[in-house]
Amino acid sequence: MRLFLALLPDSNTRDRLSTAAASLRMSGYARLLSPENYHVTLAFIGDIPESDASVYREIGASLRIPRCVISLDACEYWRSSQAVVLAARDNPQDLVPLTVQLRAAVAARRPTRDGDKSWRAHATLARKVAQAPVLAAMSVTWVSRSFALMRSAAGGGEAVYTVVDSWPLLDES
Repeated sequence: MRLFLALLPDSNTRDRLSTAAASLRMSGYARLLSPENYHVTLAFIGDIPESDASVYREIGASLRIPRCVISLDACEYWRSSQAVVLAARDNPQDLVPLTVQLRAAVAARRPTRDGDKSWRAHATLARKVAQAPVLAAMSVTWVSRSFALMRSAAGGGEAVYTVVDSWPLLDES
C-alpha cells in the first residue's frame, strides 16, 4: 500500500479550490483533479506492506499540534511534475512543527523521497499539464482542523485517495 500524511479540506475549502481550478485555462491532455482528491501533503511515506500501517497510525496518534490557517495564495505551474498548484507563499508557522515531526518520524522508520526536500504547503489543482497555462491571481484560506494517514491507489486515469485514519489538531481558541 502507498501511504502519505496530509491535511484534508473541509467542504467549503474544497468548493473554493474547485472554483479556483475551474478558472484555469489549459489545453491538451491536462486534467483537473477531482475535488475529493484535494489535500496538502505533510509527509510522504511510500509503498509499505499493509501490516506496517499500524506504525504510521501510532505516529499520527502521538502528535498534537494546534489548528492553523494556511493561505494558499500563489498559483504556480510546476514543470517537473507537470502540475498546476495553489501554494502558500509563506508556510504557516503553526504548521511547520507538525510537518517537521511527521517527516522525522517517517524518516526514522524508512528513508523516503521527501527526506531531502524542503516542505511547502500546496494543493494540486491539475496534472498532466505539458505547457504552462496563463495563471490568474488566486487565493484560498484553508483552516486546518485535522490531519490524516492517506492511502493512494491507482484508479483509472487518476489516483484514488482514501483515509486510513485521522487525528484532530488542537483547538486553542
